[in-house]
Amino acid sequence: MDNATYTALTRQSGLLAQMETIANNIANLSTTGFRREGVLFSEYVQQLDGVEPALSMATANVRTPDLSQGVLNRTGGQFDLAIQGEGFFQTGGTEGPRLTRAGAFTRDPEGRLVTPGGAPLLDTGGSPILVPPEATVVSVGADGTVSADGNPVAQIGLFAPVDPNDLRHRAGTTFSATAGVQPAQGPGQILQGYLEGSNVNAVTEVARMIEVQRAYEMSQSFLDNEDQRMRSVIQTLGK
Repeated sequence: MDNATYTALTRQSGLLAQMETIANNIANLSTTGFRREGVLFSEYVQQLDGVEPALSMATANVRTPDLSQGVLNRTGGQFDLAIQGEGFFQTGGTEGPRLTRAGAFTRDPEGRLVTPGGAPLLDTGGSPILVPPEATVVSVGADGTVSADGNPVAQIGLFAPVDPNDLRHRAGTTFSATAGVQPAQGPGQILQGYLEGSNVNAVTEVARMIEVQRAYEMSQSFLDNEDQRMRSVIQTLGK
């Protein structure tokens, strides 16, 4: 297999990864708190024997989240929370802390605010937020202060990764940051009774899908022509 074929195959591999990412974005068009993703391409250059030019191949194995604001939808739910501005909610779990913008929380029998999957919402100090089960009126201020029947009981923390490039998508709408998290520095406030929708733009994603599909078809056409050329050379030499 010659270098041109290897290069075309790596291009197709990257385009396939990009197509899968776009398909996942479209599938989560209506998912609360979902962040659309793009694919980060990197180039690998190998110097050959000095006669031929260097060989360049591209890889696409890193997904990068788009952190732009999604649409805020009013629900009126007592434990529905949305972030306007920068920052993430932090939740706990067996796999370690996770960051998320999906704020559809509920109160479990122990009084903890948890995600639909049961992960506890964490306060500014990294501890689960407890709301007395007997409390009837729970309010959340813009600064994250949680009050039960008028008495402050906790403060929801807004966090951000120490290194923005370290954010990695995990299950559902959660992210991890291997370099750690810190309090969000940018302006951000919490809105009670709202949920933030997905920031995926359907028209943009469909346009990207068409563009990637055409690029993939062009690459496949090159491979088909290259295969036919090699077959013709073999047949000619075999005569």
